Amino acid sequence: MANATGKGAANLFEAAGLAETAPRPLADRLRPQTLDEVIGQDHLLGDGLLGRMVRAGRLTSVIFWGPPGTGKTTVARLLAEVTDLHFEQLSAIQSGVADLRKVFDAARAKREAGHGTLLFIDEIHRFNRSQQDAFLPHMEDGTIVLVGATTENPSFELNSALLSRASVLTFKRLVDEALEALIQRAEEHEARKLPLDDDARQTLISMADGDGRGLINLVEDVFLSVPVGSKTIVNRAGLAELVQRRAPIYDKSQDGHYNLISALHKSVRGSDPDAALYWLARMLAGGEDPLYIARRLVRMAVEDIGMADPAALLQANAAKDAYDFLGTPEGELALAQATVYLATAPKSNAAYAAFKASARVAKESGSLLPPKHILNAPTKLMEQEGYGAGYAYDHNDAEAFSGQNYFPEAMDRQHFYTPTGRGYEAEVKERLERWAAIRTERREEG
Repeated sequence: MANATGKGAANLFEAAGLAETAPRPLADRLRPQTLDEVIGQDHLLGDGLLGRMVRAGRLTSVIFWGPPGTGKTTVARLLAEVTDLHFEQLSAIQSGVADLRKVFDAARAKREAGHGTLLFIDEIHRFNRSQQDAFLPHMEDGTIVLVGATTENPSFELNSALLSRASVLTFKRLVDEALEALIQRAEEHEARKLPLDDDARQTLISMADGDGRGLINLVEDVFLSVPVGSKTIVNRAGLAELVQRRAPIYDKSQDGHYNLISALHKSVRGSDPDAALYWLARMLAGGEDPLYIARRLVRMAVEDIGMADPAALLQANAAKDAYDFLGTPEGELALAQATVYLATAPKSNAAYAAFKASARVAKESGSLLPPKHILNAPTKLMEQEGYGAGYAYDHNDAEAFSGQNYFPEAMDRQHFYTPTGRGYEAEVKERLERWAAIRTERREEG
């Protein structure tokens, strides 16, 4: 029986021809119609892997990894068109196993009729591992070409079995030049210039934060706020009144969270206070818990500065307490001060490395007893067994250093801690070298 709503029409609304004249968001009206119109992903298209697939006329399963608004859905749809595949789209947030089964059954029927299916799964990382496994047989037998999209690191969020059957392609955050090109495309479509001065135009691009779809939505807000024919030119202050500033792309529980704390930590370790302050500000602007940042600053103090400046730990703990006492926004200055202190402090991971080495030896050496001469002898029996015999009380020595052995008798002397010549650790290094010389001298005398 013929489709009562007309060939290819999904509903009566489309069949009546109303879909074309219905109001559509500017971002939808500007959606690229060909792969050549996609902006900002030249490394994947053209001479990239996707471009080579298109020229070969054969797609393999891929995972699109990248921030929102970079064209993942659009590229998937256009790939299906240029390779003559049926396009099917599901969202992992709204779909379950029953939805997948229906799509697989329909794709199998199309395959038997000689037609392939490109299945696009948005937010594919939201599927659990058993749901991800459901794709595998249908990918392997060619029932579907899977294109999954995710904003999260596939290495952490997707099954290794799924990743082994798909290429991971990284979509880049749109740079300012690409965003400017999108604005120009919007101006051509609307047949008028965006009513912003140069400073406001650049501010609008900054507000988009690399998100092309978000930028077009902001552009539409500006167009709707300034009537056609108006001579008004909006400045930066006026722009802030027209549109709400978008929050930075930052998910406190996901990949962005770990990327930014890694950037902050490595900037402190690299002794760059300016970069460290930038990443601190980015995290705070994104809504990160300041006490989480404070805890990480404490870790930096012990891991990367350590004995080179023992006061670094005091500074980091004091910043935590100050924020706890003051709250936002005053307490954030304490975090900034600690960040600058840590970034400008002399660096040493000697104590950190020494502890890791000692932990490894302690695990490997078993339950060796301490040497008897450093054990107390609270009972007569223990005294008869030699507990405490020959112990040298270090404070009785002129150097307050006896040089006796404190390792188990069945273990050779170990060396874990090698201080640097930086900061306070330079004094520690000199002291340890003097004690080592005394220890050697007394061992030779004995």
